[in-house]
Amino acid sequence: MIKGHHFSRRDSIRKSAAATLGFSIIPAYLTSARAENNPRLPPSRRINLGCIGVGGRAAGVIPSLTRDGAAVPVAFCDVDFSTSNKRAENLESWPDVPRFNDFRVMLDKMGNDIDAVSVVTPDHTHFTAAIHAMSMGKHVYVEKPLTHTFQESEILMRAEKKFKVVTQMGNQGHTSSGAAQFRQMRDAGLMEDVYKIEAWKDPSLWFMKKKHRISAYPPEERPPESLHDWNQWCGPQEVMPFNSKYHPGGWRAFHKYGCGMFGDWGCHIIDFVHDYLKLGLPTEISPLRLDDYNQVIFPLSSHIRFRFPERGPRFPSVELMWRAGADCNPVFDAKYGDPQEDGSVRIPDFGNAGTLLHRKQGDYVIMRGHHGDASRIYPRVKMMEHMDAMKAPKPEYSHGTSFIQACMGNTTTTSPFSVSGELTQVLNLGMIAEYLNVDLKFDPENKQFVGNDEANVLLKGATPRPEWAQYYKLA
Repeated sequence: MIKGHHFSRRDSIRKSAAATLGFSIIPAYLTSARAENNPRLPPSRRINLGCIGVGGRAAGVIPSLTRDGAAVPVAFCDVDFSTSNKRAENLESWPDVPRFNDFRVMLDKMGNDIDAVSVVTPDHTHFTAAIHAMSMGKHVYVEKPLTHTFQESEILMRAEKKFKVVTQMGNQGHTSSGAAQFRQMRDAGLMEDVYKIEAWKDPSLWFMKKKHRISAYPPEERPPESLHDWNQWCGPQEVMPFNSKYHPGGWRAFHKYGCGMFGDWGCHIIDFVHDYLKLGLPTEISPLRLDDYNQVIFPLSSHIRFRFPERGPRFPSVELMWRAGADCNPVFDAKYGDPQEDGSVRIPDFGNAGTLLHRKQGDYVIMRGHHGDASRIYPRVKMMEHMDAMKAPKPEYSHGTSFIQACMGNTTTTSPFSVSGELTQVLNLGMIAEYLNVDLKFDPENKQFVGNDEANVLLKGATPRPEWAQYYKLA
């Protein structure tokens, strides 16, 4: 049974830790801010964080949320508290914070003392942790991608409205000067008539290297002694025999637990074009190339074409090409390059990831990298004509601090679930194409595939194990 604790933000922040916990002396885990440059704020002026997931990406997320002293961890939850997988930094910085192995127990015992939670766990457990906290009135920061399935994102978008809490997905570039610049360029008309977008990512995850490829689930191994509960790690998904390829860091490769390269880096590469060009949901998803395709792990290389409908005048239908792995870089037309004194043409460096936007007019292209990278116009002579739109102010807050300040009522987040949920659904649709390896037609209005029952089942994903089924009925 999920216990509902509905406290207003002001009530929660107003209560001092001493009054809440009945201490005459505030305990160390509520007062210490271990970083030397981290100002100490009184309990009435800060957010108390319950941190679900302490290692991996949390090694960066938790410091980003607490950097300015407006938030402090009051509870840590992880199924494995070994100092491997980057956990040591957080555990050493906050040694007195109580530790839990089950977020349900943490929220049950310390719910009254927690204002917001960070969810930095494997993709397949983002949803259950997030909606449990939301149902208790807690603000939630969830690492990208938001969810493992299309339906889970749909539920979290409804939950954001129902529980009226502050939300943020951890695609850090969405709170950056690069994002502000992209919006300015759109508002200045520089993004009009974009009809083709090419997105790419070089191979950088273990399953995108031939020598590490597998096509069957790995055999059972003895779990490390530090792993508290393998069933808890598996969450709502099927419990497979433990193998070190899953935990601590290899789970992203598996369809059952992760979202592959598209679900991972797509959040940093196509987030600007999806949000600011209002792409919405696609009508067609076609896997053009899936090297070493199988239904256990994601492809060695993946090329997928998406078609998005027209959104209004000067925003025509768009073809988005996603390429990850081999042959991922787009072809850059020499007419957009920069002429050199020797008569040659300089082509820009593609880097390890990015997007290239093509306009119907063919007068220039827009190129940007990933995360918070700024956009550039080619040829550069065209960019010089629009320098006012290319210069963007630095945001007042970082991605992490904007979430904390939004929890305190001082600003709004840039990647709430109403924005990041639909982006994640696009990623989920691409993942389904990678799993089935068939062309798919999708109805954005009804949010169903057309003529493919197997694909529609995958929108929901596997039936959750009984102890987790209740979470899918909360919103």
